[in-house]
Amino acid sequence: MNEPAAAEQGVRLLLWRDDLAHPDLPGNKARKLKFNLAAARQQGHHTLLTFGGAYSNHVAAVATAGRLFGFKTIGLIRGDDALALNPTLTQAAADGMAVHYLDRTAYRRRADPDFIAGQLARFGPAYVLPEGGTNALALLGCAELLTELRARTAFDAVAVAVGTGGTLAGLLTGLAGQEQAVGVAALKNGAFLRAEIDALTQQAQGRTVADYSLQTDYHFGGYAKYSAPLLAFIQQFEARHGVLLDPIYTGKLLFGVLDLIAQGYFRRGSTVVAIHTGGLQAWAGWHERFGR
Repeated sequence: MNEPAAAEQGVRLLLWRDDLAHPDLPGNKARKLKFNLAAARQQGHHTLLTFGGAYSNHVAAVATAGRLFGFKTIGLIRGDDALALNPTLTQAAADGMAVHYLDRTAYRRRADPDFIAGQLARFGPAYVLPEGGTNALALLGCAELLTELRARTAFDAVAVAVGTGGTLAGLLTGLAGQEQAVGVAALKNGAFLRAEIDALTQQAQGRTVADYSLQTDYHFGGYAKYSAPLLAFIQQFEARHGVLLDPIYTGKLLFGVLDLIAQGYFRRGSTVVAIHTGGLQAWAGWHERFGR
């Protein structure tokens, strides 16, 4: 990828287009679902139940996966059922998802086993996927990305946007040799994510991984917040490379990676791969909310 900052610092910058992996179910959400869907089948489930915000990429992906692979899907959405369906939930419903709302007090209990048991009693047997799709099986799917990447090129560092931490944790479990990872937090005050990531790798492999950094200065005001400078960067990036980023995750990722390169964060002669994890469905909701 031809970027002046990379050329000046002697860094080879590549963009891995996971957003092109599947026409209907691209990116990291598909990877997180891969082994979970297999487990659901093995356990005899015909329904997937999950949680998410009203514009969630994960909710959208679960609904699509249900349509593609023959599962019924239930989405328990943080919000008010008096609100009209937004573009994300409209598409999820079109894909067959039964959409139900939880008020914020109830939604805070989404990981509570007793609360989950109550939802299963209400809706019937289902394979439960956590918010964001992040669990030990999700990490297995994300780790496969590095195997695919190594088949194409050697690299020194891989960089990914961080929401729940699952994709980065999965990549960490797949690192080999001197490879390192960089996560760019999409949330404000995202330092807490390090503990989440370490817990995930501990659960998956019985160890934490040291070869990564979590960058928390590129949140542009917080998760899904409007930022004119970020939108300008996304527009400029698309003009230069013909690649559309999203304003929730990948726009922040590429801005952060290019800024780190300009600062000399990566050693001269290194190859850095930024992962485009998809999430472009978020633009419809973004335009609805902000009009641009």
